[in-house]
Amino acid sequence: MSDQDDKPRIPPGQVVTKKFPVMTAGTPKITCAEKWTLTLDGKVENPLELSWKEFQQLPTEDFEVDIHCVTKWSKLDTKWRGVSLDTLIDLVKPLPEARYVSAVSDGEYSANLRLPDLTGGRAFVATHFDGAPLTVYHGGPARLVVPGLYFWKSAKWLRKLTFSEYDYKGFWEKLGYHNYGDPWKEQRYRG
Repeated sequence: MSDQDDKPRIPPGQVVTKKFPVMTAGTPKITCAEKWTLTLDGKVENPLELSWKEFQQLPTEDFEVDIHCVTKWSKLDTKWRGVSLDTLIDLVKPLPEARYVSAVSDGEYSANLRLPDLTGGRAFVATHFDGAPLTVYHGGPARLVVPGLYFWKSAKWLRKLTFSEYDYKGFWEKLGYHNYGDPWKEQRYRG
């Protein structure tokens, strides 16, 4: 049990692992850090594209979070460093109608998210895991991390965040995964 609110740390149906399993659909061609960019566009006042060097100049934070995979593993107390989505959102200033975000990655992978799940310290773009630069196997050079949702929503090899008034289904959602993915409600698959 958590000391903070007596809520259990392990969602229903999950098993704790000490390992960090590598789960990937396909083998995309990954962009190296020197050529990496992050585009933030769509329903925003200030669309922008950040180079790796520009992204590295943004303020970073350390995050310690539990992560939960739809394949039923949970890893507790994971340690990351990255840029809070709040920082990126402040830069681009989403328009009032922007309620959703599509996270797009190398390899044509995408994940759909609700904007409120990315604000208030709930999500970040990670560049480091466990004190070291994020490896390509775990989404390096940068990946999205949204610990409140199943880990497929935490898109590896992140390249773009598109803000929208519409909820466009992501890669796994189109294949039958749940549209939202709350691990506490076991929202693994549609229906």
